[in-house]
Amino acid sequence: MSGYGKGFQPWRLVGTVYNWGICNEDPTMSCARSSWPGMNTPWLRCRAPRSAPRVRLVCFPHAGGAASFFKTWHEELPVDIEVSAVQYPGREDRLVDPHIDRMSQLVHLVAAALVPFLDRPLALFGHSMGAAVAYEVARSLERANATSGAEPLVRLIVSGRHAPSELVIGDVHLRSDDAVVDELVRLGGTDGELLRLPDVASVFLPAIRGDFRLAETYRHAAGSPLACPVTAVIGTEDAEVTAAQAERWGEHTTGEFDLVQLPGDHFYLRDQQQVLLERIRRRLAATATSSPSRNPVSHMGLFGQRV
Repeated sequence: MSGYGKGFQPWRLVGTVYNWGICNEDPTMSCARSSWPGMNTPWLRCRAPRSAPRVRLVCFPHAGGAASFFKTWHEELPVDIEVSAVQYPGREDRLVDPHIDRMSQLVHLVAAALVPFLDRPLALFGHSMGAAVAYEVARSLERANATSGAEPLVRLIVSGRHAPSELVIGDVHLRSDDAVVDELVRLGGTDGELLRLPDVASVFLPAIRGDFRLAETYRHAAGSPLACPVTAVIGTEDAEVTAAQAERWGEHTTGEFDLVQLPGDHFYLRDQQQVLLERIRRRLAATATSSPSRNPVSHMGLFGQRV
């Protein structure tokens, strides 16, 4: 189990190679960092910033995915929920940034990027590999929040992923380029034709391989469970995770846990986006109105750097 799935479409990135201003998912929108309003850093993309959100929802893409995967989510959620997405390096407007293939490094940098936004209650959503990243970021933030006085996490929503304590072995990241492409073809993400072209492979395969490496070398370290509620969501026909595997996410929180099953495969959330977002809305509806905004500068340095 790699964290990739049928929704992974690397050929949609090819335009970015030749036109640095084009997003893979939205050819009408410039990806220059300065054009993204609101809650934006090199790590975060927000298409509809809210002036005083009741809660912030930060989304973590699957392996090989990008922030634009969540480009329309804000349209189907209430205006008091601000939706942002993490932009991993090595794709879209960060195509030239070195990719990261170690979970600990990625988590440290993303958690640090979120620090200035802890003045409001925060919820995290992650799909597939993104679920594991979101979980580790949640652990990091809860440890820091215990002493900082920042707003607590209000919920972690993990999608299409087995519980982190279940070890899944993989070696795709060690295979040849052709074998990596073969694996993508096997998973149904591409016919492999473009990725076998040397010029295309040299641009995209390093980050793809890096995502495989991150997913396959991640090892869960025992520690205190989360305090925030956790919701696990899977597709009923998902071959990557069973209901029993998803249920084990409940072992990683002292808060409430629930499992949601929606029709579809590993990328059920494409066809079931409206239903999924309604479930998310319901679970965030109970979040209490945020206390007066706190000064995010007071939380700088929690992760050893200013962001």
